[in-house]
Amino acid sequence: MSKILFIGDIFGKPGRNILKEVLPQWKEKYKPDAVIVNVENMAHGKGVTPATMADIEGLGIDCYTSGNHIFDKQDQAEECFEKYPNLIRPANLPTGFAGHGYYRFAKEKGSKGVDGNKGQSENQQYLVINLHGTVFLEKEFEGKLQNPFLGIDAVLKQEAQKGDIIILDFHAEVTSEKIAMGYYVDGKVTFMSGTHTHVPTADARILPGGTAYITDTGMTGPRDGVIGVIKENVLAKFLDPSTKFKMEVEENGINQINSVLIEVGENGKAIRIEKLYKEI
Repeated sequence: MSKILFIGDIFGKPGRNILKEVLPQWKEKYKPDAVIVNVENMAHGKGVTPATMADIEGLGIDCYTSGNHIFDKQDQAEECFEKYPNLIRPANLPTGFAGHGYYRFAKEKGSKGVDGNKGQSENQQYLVINLHGTVFLEKEFEGKLQNPFLGIDAVLKQEAQKGDIIILDFHAEVTSEKIAMGYYVDGKVTFMSGTHTHVPTADARILPGGTAYITDTGMTGPRDGVIGVIKENVLAKFLDPSTKFKMEVEENGINQINSVLIEVGENGKAIRIEKLYKEI
């Protein structure tokens, strides 16, 4: 059996801080075989930088996924993609963007001998795929986003191998598109999480074909802001649309970490999904 720990969108310094505190504890407690973290909001709420990547580099994360804000820091983001091959961006972006939409890695798994002791070890292959939704996000990038439903088929046809544990981070705005994707990949991937909306959903489950699914894992960062931003700034914009919006991370109050833990059987099908949450 293999275990996957997937952690939702890291938002700014508060998200990095609680990740650095809680992830080592969860690794000790749950002993996941693979850890995947979405980092698209890690640098003050938008994008990544070499400094923010270095801040969490020592945590033993196997793959970093992302979404629509990953290139907001422009040259710094491209530098991150050059340095970290395990940092990925949605595979269905228009042509011309740095990085790749998938990442493969292997982790050693131990097999037990007849005496119950750990015997010969073998490698489990993992394939992590990142895709971007289109509903309400079709104009997020210069150029046209490719159809993500066709995109997942293309990546699986090109990259999937027998015995893979396959993880999909589908970064999308609306629940209907995420749920539809979940049913589309059921039986094709081991686990799919939606990301982007920052609010965890209560529908973690195993789909009929053996795929673990959640519409949105939620965010890791300030609990007391509005999806990470100082609430007064957001309220001011809603009360008076002419007000200039101030994108400022809420750095006071309680921080939260949202995650899911997936257990995978020997046949590569998910057998359990558990929502993990902690406040500090």
